[in-house]
Amino acid sequence: MPDYGFEDHDSAQRLLLPVMSLREVVMFPRSIVPLFVGREASIKAIERAISDFDKRIFLVTQRTPEKERPAPEDLYRVGTISRILQMLRLPDGTIKVLFEGLSRASWEPESLTEESEALMAQVERLEETGIPSTGTESEALVRAAHESLDQYGKVNKKLAAETILAITAIKDPGKLADAIIPHLKVDFARKQAVLEILDGLKRLEAVYGHILGEIEIVTIEKRVKGRVKSQMEKNQREYYLNEQIKAIHKEMGREEDPQAEAAELEKQLEAKIMPEESRERVRKEIKKLRQMPQSSAEYTVVRNYVDCVLELPWGELKDTKIDIAEARRILDEDHYGLEKPKERILEYMAVQSLVEAIKGPILCLVGPPGVGKTSIARSIARAMDREFVRLSLGGVRDEAEIRGHRRTYVGALPGKIIQSLKRCKFNNPVLCLDEVDKMSTDFRGDPSAALLEVLDPEQNVSFNDHYLDLDYDLSRVFFITTANTLHSIPLPLQDRMEIIRLPGYLETEKFKIAEQFLLPKQRELHGLKEGNLTLSENALTELVRRYTKEAGVRNLERKLAAVCRKAAMKVVEGGDRDKTVGVTVQNLANFLGVPEFRYGEREDKAQVGVCNGLAWTQLGGEMLTVEVALMPGAGKVEFTGKLGDVMQESAKAALSYIRSRSDVFGLKRDFHKDIDIHVHVPEGATPKDGPSAGITLATTMVSALLNIPVRNDLAMTGEITLRGRVLPIGGLREKLLAAHRGLLSTVLIPAENEKDLKEVPASILKDLSVIKVESMDEVLERALLCEGGETIFCGRDAPPAPLASGLVKEEYQRPH
Repeated sequence: MPDYGFEDHDSAQRLLLPVMSLREVVMFPRSIVPLFVGREASIKAIERAISDFDKRIFLVTQRTPEKERPAPEDLYRVGTISRILQMLRLPDGTIKVLFEGLSRASWEPESLTEESEALMAQVERLEETGIPSTGTESEALVRAAHESLDQYGKVNKKLAAETILAITAIKDPGKLADAIIPHLKVDFARKQAVLEILDGLKRLEAVYGHILGEIEIVTIEKRVKGRVKSQMEKNQREYYLNEQIKAIHKEMGREEDPQAEAAELEKQLEAKIMPEESRERVRKEIKKLRQMPQSSAEYTVVRNYVDCVLELPWGELKDTKIDIAEARRILDEDHYGLEKPKERILEYMAVQSLVEAIKGPILCLVGPPGVGKTSIARSIARAMDREFVRLSLGGVRDEAEIRGHRRTYVGALPGKIIQSLKRCKFNNPVLCLDEVDKMSTDFRGDPSAALLEVLDPEQNVSFNDHYLDLDYDLSRVFFITTANTLHSIPLPLQDRMEIIRLPGYLETEKFKIAEQFLLPKQRELHGLKEGNLTLSENALTELVRRYTKEAGVRNLERKLAAVCRKAAMKVVEGGDRDKTVGVTVQNLANFLGVPEFRYGEREDKAQVGVCNGLAWTQLGGEMLTVEVALMPGAGKVEFTGKLGDVMQESAKAALSYIRSRSDVFGLKRDFHKDIDIHVHVPEGATPKDGPSAGITLATTMVSALLNIPVRNDLAMTGEITLRGRVLPIGGLREKLLAAHRGLLSTVLIPAENEKDLKEVPASILKDLSVIKVESMDEVLERALLCEGGETIFCGRDAPPAPLASGLVKEEYQRPH
């Protein structure tokens, strides 16, 4: 054996020894511990100790057990000089070694070296310190340690009685502490702290404290185990009894155990996020279920009610990420135009990103069919990353459709609002209430009145459905309603909603929508590739102008579908799937037939008793031609063209205005007694009504009475009073669109409607001369074409152009 500077390992203070690190194990003097060793460095250290160091080795614990190759700073500074008693090599390459602890020792990291792949270090023995192990205090501590060890042995059956007897024979405090601590289930860090205490009395105090702690832990552990065992025995007993109950129910023809069903419902109830008041109500209903036989009719009613309540998303809110730029991109991607609705939605999202909770707004999108009201609601849901739920209210007549039926009725169900939320699974969806203007009323109640609570942000936080009979929070729902008109919606319901009008599309907007959305969609639906069908810009413009006449784009989409069908036929008949079918202005009629509408509906020339009026309909703006014919008679006024009461009253008001101004027009005071006036508006199958045709009717009558033609490139709209004032009207944007489609150049509008011109696109105003008028005198001056530049208000001495013979005063008559 090489000479390392000392002769007696057992007596030298400083030794050079192989070092082996331990994981979660602390070696103590005078203890014998078997260990399995598998790390290569540890095996080399053991082999070196056996061959060169008389089986002496230094065992030190790692601070971090996970490290495979610990650095010097990863090892504690105090370890144990040990002797290898026995070594056994195992088939898997590891070795089992029996170590005996000899004495404490410390080492310094700088002394660590590596020889023959084994770590070596200079270690220094540590001697006991403190007062001699005699005296009353030492004896008391040793006796207390012996008693606590006996008590620990009683609660810990793994500690053999022989071991306890051997330990209690030790009287020295330090040695007693070293003998006890390896048998305690404390972590290696606390054992290391005990190893580093050199004062034997203090070391025994620390170990005594650990013994007491372990006794308490083991006692609690036994108590917990006993409680768990009792619970397990109870559960096993209940399981056994439940299995017997199931067998009994099976013999009686029942498949399910009602008690088990009730327990499952209670479990679902506890997992629900809902108000405590509602939870307690459902608990009572489940308690009823436990006491009812399944064959009872009441059982089914109560069970359906509980299921309905548990399926509702009481507090489940979908996490939404607010990204204004992404929302704007989605809205622009899905819809062309519609800037005002988009702006309102982006404003709401911006506010929601700043405020944690905001009551959901109630928007009402009003516009003609086919302008995209429902689809923009769907896009809003996609932009806000919320669930989308659509509920059609068209034809709803029963209040219970909204508020639900009371549970006293057979077949009772919750209202459509609650049913929609059940399907949604989240309590913050975008809920689209379609066709809110199509609800009706009968003896079963008024559903529009039931909607008042649903659509009121101040009330819907506690919406009470008759079926649930519980307060349900609808304030997080984003309600969007759609309607074609507002006049059929009750005013209190309108007051709950923010009205956003979606007018008809311009020709340019229809062109863009067809090009960017409808044509690619129909091409894909009909199995055509992009190269199979080409539609020139002129052909698409002609299709919009001559084959469609609507505010929306539904009919436009149908026409494009017809073109795609014809193209698909040509591709299939030709046998070439890559064939290109071109559609131009010249061959468009081959695909769609004869044009259905005339582009530009104005008269070819100015005529007497014919004037262009403008009307608003559910389909958008329309241009109406009003005709008046005079015939000998007895003062009768006749209306044809399916005119409503309001329009007939406007005609009578216009006639009264003309009679009151007969002196100005140069007419006899009783001119109306000798003639019959026939007022007619073409398209008699279409109902027409409204006060905005007042000035049109008056102008047409004056034109017929004075035999003066009306400008054919002019249209007008406005309500008339008996004194000839022109009152404001609604739907100006749609009416100006109709005038633009009719190729008119001038439109007369009430002066008070000037504010509405801001809603009209600049491209329309660029092509139209919009003149604001306040009285009928201004209307007649601009609408009637007198000869020689005269006006109809030129005075008694200069009568206007040729007048209807027999109706004028004698002083104004002159040869034609």
